[in-house]
Amino acid sequence: MRVNVGIPYPLGATWDGSGVNIAVFSAHAERIEVCLFDKRGRREISRVALPEYTHEVWHGYFPDMRPGQVYGLRAYGPYDPPNGHRFNPNKLLIDPYAKLLVGDLRWHDACFGYRVGSPRQDLSFDRRDSAFVMPKCVVTDTAVTWGNDVRPQHSWSDTIIYEAHVKGITALHPRVPEELRGTFGGLADTRVVDYLVKLGITAIELMPVQAFFDDRYLMEKRLTNYWGYNTIGFFAAAPRYISPSGGVHEFKRMVRKLHEAGIEIILDVVYNHTAEGNELGPTLSFRGLDNASYYILGDEPRYYFDTTGCGNTLNLKHPRVLQMVMDSLRYWIEECHVDGFRFDLATALGRERETFEPSSVFFDTLRQDPVISRVKLIAEPWDVGPDGYQLGNFPPGWAEWNGAHRDWVRSFWRGDENVTPDLAGGLLGTASVFERRGRKPWASINFITAHDGFTLKDLYSYDERHNEANREENQDGHSDNRSWNCGVEGPTDDPGIRRLRARMRRSALATIMLSQGTPMLLMGDEVGRTQHGNNNAYCQDHPMNWLPWEGIDDDDEAFLKFVRRLLDFRQTRPILRQKRFLHGEPVKGAMHDVTWLRPSGEPMTEEDWSNNRLRTFGLMLCDEQGSGLLILFNGAPEAVSFTLSREMGAAGWKLVMRTDTGEWPLWDLMRTPHTLEVPDRTIFVLEGRIK
Repeated sequence: MRVNVGIPYPLGATWDGSGVNIAVFSAHAERIEVCLFDKRGRREISRVALPEYTHEVWHGYFPDMRPGQVYGLRAYGPYDPPNGHRFNPNKLLIDPYAKLLVGDLRWHDACFGYRVGSPRQDLSFDRRDSAFVMPKCVVTDTAVTWGNDVRPQHSWSDTIIYEAHVKGITALHPRVPEELRGTFGGLADTRVVDYLVKLGITAIELMPVQAFFDDRYLMEKRLTNYWGYNTIGFFAAAPRYISPSGGVHEFKRMVRKLHEAGIEIILDVVYNHTAEGNELGPTLSFRGLDNASYYILGDEPRYYFDTTGCGNTLNLKHPRVLQMVMDSLRYWIEECHVDGFRFDLATALGRERETFEPSSVFFDTLRQDPVISRVKLIAEPWDVGPDGYQLGNFPPGWAEWNGAHRDWVRSFWRGDENVTPDLAGGLLGTASVFERRGRKPWASINFITAHDGFTLKDLYSYDERHNEANREENQDGHSDNRSWNCGVEGPTDDPGIRRLRARMRRSALATIMLSQGTPMLLMGDEVGRTQHGNNNAYCQDHPMNWLPWEGIDDDDEAFLKFVRRLLDFRQTRPILRQKRFLHGEPVKGAMHDVTWLRPSGEPMTEEDWSNNRLRTFGLMLCDEQGSGLLILFNGAPEAVSFTLSREMGAAGWKLVMRTDTGEWPLWDLMRTPHTLEVPDRTIFVLEGRIK
């Protein structure tokens, strides 16, 4: 294989139509070799050293190389863990910029740079070649014909997010071809796309699709890393989601199909840590290429500074590591037409060691980028470091998962005391947290459930977690779930309890959809998916984590219809999708944009809000056009009478939704004054025209 000097940019293996340029960053390597393999990646054909080193980048140009060439890297340099260096040329390494991987990681002691079991642990040196158990990189031609693909570009205020898993959404679909189930091709199936359209969502947020591997300790327990928060390749799609005939462009074809249906694609990305873990982890890529540059090391460089709980933290203050992340984001936007990202453990991305900085190098670089700054950016606003929960402290342009509002909603409907004032703030977009630096209500991503925790059905079926299947003695997962089993732990045939659970599900989800901000729905909540009480199902790759397409009972069929109506109601009522925070300002005559009401119909007072046992209240929204929406909340265990007074300003009110039955009645206008009895644990929604 001939090789010329080549150029140091772009990084990775780049096909230019005549040959392939390969460029690899390493500030401390003494030599980097490209190892060439047969098409199946099983036999090493030759090794070629990259001939030139410019600006800490090793590079070479291969005029005879073509797309489809399988390769890996080997890096030579000091093996000196006490000083942060872990070079071991016996370990085949994944190119950080690889666009496609072939094969899977087969766990073996040869994956580790040290002798596993040695009394000196990671200070020892392992000379076994790891190529026979490592996945390999593939040179790709990234060009693809997008045709007339048009990004939906939904405004934030019109967005409804559906958090889903690529495999989970299609694994049980009876009409998706078997070879496509669990793949990007399966998600692109017309029947799946039609389901999402009819549901009423505008964006699908996919759990990690960047290349990841199953952890060794899970494999030894015969479990898998189903969720995928274990990234090792920031440019390559996970091979497990590519169908046998799909190829490198299957993801792009999926994007186009979803765009045609008006659905945006948001990727859940993990740039805070990698699959290489701590000092006792494997040598797969970054550790072997330049450990001291890619990771934040501890005060003793043998160890890692870890605020992720996963063993390591990427060093985004290093310009080349920061460049890799920015290049990765731009690749998914420009080459793959992705519409946004949700950043896992985003607090870790903004740390200056111990402290979180909204003006960190990562946030500042991203904010000025003309490509990345224009897509949807969502933060999971916490990590496991000091002061890890940073809700509301991210820069302008970001939305954030509002776990506080989730907890307020759960606590209110469970019957907890002293939570209603917080819930009221959450219903208006949590202005106390987000209203600064020009941020808008959409910055609050409102959800009642997510992948991490109970499903909505389990939230009202279990008081305690039941994670025994994870084989961690039920010690993993959250203990603070704010759930309620409604009287019986787990499944029951008791009709009264089943009706109560359905009511709780409707009231909790309706609270989210009636809140100002950006709502998010967890895959399967609309059809009663259950994880049987497991609130940390990260390692369960079977039907409990998959969307049930068949066998749904009558209760769940009715709930699906309710959810579809609820999402449509939100999308057709601009008053629920305000572009500014509401603070009780005058809008029409004597009316205000927000009015809080007692059950008597009178405005609430400070004394009312200070009542720790406040469980019933009304929220009246009015806009400049004279539309009024009245939402009556009764979280009490008994029915409460609400009075529609003349002072409410409407000529009459029409009841349009109730969560006790899930009905959407079209009642005649109720002239004021009028009294409504709202059943226990129920929301009534009424509409009217302001006089």
